[in-house]
Amino acid sequence: MKHIPTRRNFLQATGTSVAAGVLARASAGPLLGKDSPAKPIQKATVDSCIFLWLGGGACHIDTWDPKVKGDAKAKKPGSYYDAISTAIDGVNVCEHLPRMAQLLDRAVVMRTCHHDVIDEHAAAVNRVHVGRPPTGTTVYPSIGAVTSHELGARGEGVPAYVVMGYPSASRGPGFLGAKHSYLYLTETELGPAGLNRPSDVTEQRQQRRETLLADVRREYLARNPGQRRLEEYATTSVEGLKLAGPKFMNVFDLNSEADSVREAYGGEFGQRCLLARRLVQEGVRFVEVSFNLNFINGTGWDTHNAGQLNQHIMIEQLDQALASLIEDLERQQRLDKTLVVVATEFGRPPGFDGGGGRGHYSKAFSMVLAGGGLKTGQAIGTTDELGEKILDTPVSIPDFHATIYQAMGIDPAKELYDGDRPVPITDKGKPVAKCFG
Repeated sequence: MKHIPTRRNFLQATGTSVAAGVLARASAGPLLGKDSPAKPIQKATVDSCIFLWLGGGACHIDTWDPKVKGDAKAKKPGSYYDAISTAIDGVNVCEHLPRMAQLLDRAVVMRTCHHDVIDEHAAAVNRVHVGRPPTGTTVYPSIGAVTSHELGARGEGVPAYVVMGYPSASRGPGFLGAKHSYLYLTETELGPAGLNRPSDVTEQRQQRRETLLADVRREYLARNPGQRRLEEYATTSVEGLKLAGPKFMNVFDLNSEADSVREAYGGEFGQRCLLARRLVQEGVRFVEVSFNLNFINGTGWDTHNAGQLNQHIMIEQLDQALASLIEDLERQQRLDKTLVVVATEFGRPPGFDGGGGRGHYSKAFSMVLAGGGLKTGQAIGTTDELGEKILDTPVSIPDFHATIYQAMGIDPAKELYDGDRPVPITDKGKPVAKCFG
């Protein structure tokens, strides 16, 4: 049975997200929006980011950084698949990425990403989304929330930040507050069903409800001035009502696309990528698309034990959807304006576990950036013969974030403020210079 999000589900989930940020900031003062000393930053050609999330930990040596072929049954370490050549001389990828192999000159493959979280998925997901370790005093914002805060939506009547997949604190706004949280979708066919007015509520009835609620809020704030959290929540709910209008809701009508376009993208993950393209065209600034379809192999990208056996199906679907997205953005003349990111929480080791799958590995793994006006057609960084050790050009998670921000015209060294506490946008991250050569 499909999970069908209701308006109540949406409001409850949004309220939970807001409440988490409220509790974390119980003793914090106002957000001040000061900047650190200005540093030169290139003029961005990018106006949107599509962030494709491979939840579970996609194996780098089975996708973007293939090595000598191993043998799971014999417990011989190495890649699970054969390698094929690409549009970049001397750079190979997995055999199940044939379309992306031909389009790799539109991309940058970062093969030397790393962090120090290994055993816990939630902590690694959080690290990649917020770009730094957690602390007990500050709830840091995600990369999508920071982008929303710094750039906002590109148009009226659309949100700045959308997540396709189930909500989590790692995607949240942290100390930036509810205004910079996300609108989430669970199924492309339904769109943000939680924003739709119930069929038994007429427009007049809805207006009466809104008027009554506005009066209650106004009276409460008059008696309790300075309630910033309530003000943010009220603003967010009002904005949510605006999004229910036809301008934004029409974006979700994928049937308006040609059949050939829809078919080119493939299944549910592909349809999410197609919707992401429509969302950025409409003015959404940051869209995260989650490839969390665990039913394909029972474990998603977390390929322990037998989860390895059908990993190739997920890789093939990634290949189809990602290649179609890049080609579609090119046809729409939006590839240079849209940064496409393929990210995951960590990689997998070259050795195999007792069930023939792989464990977790964060000392070296791969991320991909495509389009976005970057200097594409290159693989950055080299790992050793089994993909275990970084030999040159290590890319930390703060560096990864700084590269994305730089491409979007956001100063990665700028300071935001959690109350009176300055918080740099990145944790001393430096943009990878080779991406902007």
